Amino acid sequence: MKSNKIMIFLVDDDAVFLKTLAAEFLHHADFSIETYLSGELCIQNLSQQPNVIILDYHLDGIDKNAINGIETLDKIKAINADIPVVMLSSQDKINVAVSCMHHKAFDYVVKSETAFLRLQKIITSIFEFKKMEKELHWYMDRM
Repeated sequence: MKSNKIMIFLVDDDAVFLKTLAAEFLHHADFSIETYLSGELCIQNLSQQPNVIILDYHLDGIDKNAINGIETLDKIKAINADIPVVMLSSQDKINVAVSCMHHKAFDYVVKSETAFLRLQKIITSIFEFKKMEKELHWYMDRM
């Protein structure tokens, strides 16, 4: 039985950062959180139908052969293009952000002390966008 909680996948090969981020989400809102240390594990669990995926850009800190964030993003979008994916990176470089957006990321956040607040705002905007999209479809279906 699927709960009504918003399910968020957090994907990062930095276990300490992952635990900290999960704790922040659980402390501030009633989310269902799944954490994964690799893109491969995230992809294997997409059948759980997460509402949002927060995905690290690098993902090769532990296993140099692991698929990176962009490859993971491409695979997620190939399986289910509707899942919003927010890329997370320690790199504050515009070309990295632009690359993520070209690969259909919903947004890009630089890891910093304000990252969690940005992620919270982005998740709120994702659900406002989805609600508007549903209302638009409802309206268009009646025309």
